[in-house]
Amino acid sequence: MTQNKTSARDRLRAEQQRHKASEKRRRTVKVAAAVIGALAVATGVGATVAHQTGGGEADNSQSAKPITVGDKGAPAKLTVYEDFRCPACGQFENTYRSTIKSLEKAGKLRAEYHLVALIDKNMGGSGSEEAANAAVCAKDRGKFEAYHDVLYRNQPAEQDDAFASTKRLLELAKKVEGLVSPAFEECVSTGKHDAWVRRSSESFGASGHQGTPTVLLDGKNIYADQSNPLTPQKLKKMVERKS
Repeated sequence: MTQNKTSARDRLRAEQQRHKASEKRRRTVKVAAAVIGALAVATGVGATVAHQTGGGEADNSQSAKPITVGDKGAPAKLTVYEDFRCPACGQFENTYRSTIKSLEKAGKLRAEYHLVALIDKNMGGSGSEEAANAAVCAKDRGKFEAYHDVLYRNQPAEQDDAFASTKRLLELAKKVEGLVSPAFEECVSTGKHDAWVRRSSESFGASGHQGTPTVLLDGKNIYADQSNPLTPQKLKKMVERKS
């Protein structure tokens, strides 16, 4: 019996040692991967889109920076997470567009847009991602705001994945003066900014927010409380109090 107990203890000790060795190897691999990643960033490996429109930027880096419209020095910041296939996002944009634009024009507000592909994930299809990519392509041409508005004014039904069609996205681009060009067409058709859109979607997933549109004013969610619904007039007053 004593010999059996001793053997069991030996087996347990050996198993613990193997586990420790395995954990050590796993940590070593993770550290090595982190070092390689840091070196890649430091040496500039990876494509970056650094164009700016309306004071904002979108890139293919890890951060997936939002697209900013309005004066960077404006005292209030509106953060909008939205999906071009999302009906509620279309309702928000079409209801608040004129108020937001007037506040931006007055230098009181800047808006930061995080484009996400939530409907694609939930319902299938690719229209959310394709439309977001096209919007960033429009940003490259200095036409983000105008094309963004055209997409929402011509938003298909949620179940209709019309924005997955490059032809449809290019047709709508003709409604924005000076947008269509060979470079824009290539950007849309090749999905030049798809990686940025995916990172933007991943950031939204990690943010803790539950759906689109999510609308924050200086970090505070102002659109989720249905017991005290936001109105254009309320938004204007909240922004002007910060001026």
